[in-house]
Amino acid sequence: MEEIITLMADLEEDKLLQQLKERLDAGEDPKALFDACQEGMAIVGKRFESGEYFLSDLIMSGEVFREVSEVITPYFAENAGGEPKGKVVIGTIIGDIHDIGKDIVVTLLQSAGYEVIDLGVDVPVERFVEAVKESGASVVGISGLLTVAFPPMKECVDALKAAGLDVKVMIGGAPVTAEVCEYVGADAFGTANDAVEFCKEWIG
Repeated sequence: MEEIITLMADLEEDKLLQQLKERLDAGEDPKALFDACQEGMAIVGKRFESGEYFLSDLIMSGEVFREVSEVITPYFAENAGGEPKGKVVIGTIIGDIHDIGKDIVVTLLQSAGYEVIDLGVDVPVERFVEAVKESGASVVGISGLLTVAFPPMKECVDALKAAGLDVKVMIGGAPVTAEVCEYVGADAFGTANDAVEFCKEWIG
């Protein structure tokens, strides 16, 4: 997987996508390939922090990862098969337009056999409530990479409770801590991989 990690980290989009398609068609594990791309993304983040990469590189990495997800996700669906294990509503809360972390969570949940209702970014509180009512989802995931996202996250949890919806709420994003989770009133917080574990615990 080292080659996949390197291609992602070096933002070699064409070579990376070609490699992924060839390996997937050859029957390689889509989860392992996806994990390798995540490792490459982590390297991109470190290079940005050190000044080796610029904002334009960071934006490009997001676009490349989106292409990666589009290539790999259908193979997850093939492997999952059968009825979905449960439904999860997910979105980046209003005031925030970051979606890389959210997209990773979406892909991992789909690979684990869950149906995901992805609301996108800058999502109003009311839309989360509507989506839960429409879909019957039992878990809500709220993403936010800016501290200004914390108050609307809290509003969202309060609105879900006020609507009488019996859902578990997980939140995520770089600045989210245990204190933030307590302030928001969410049931749990963590990484993309944690999100899958939460759903396994809450839904099965």
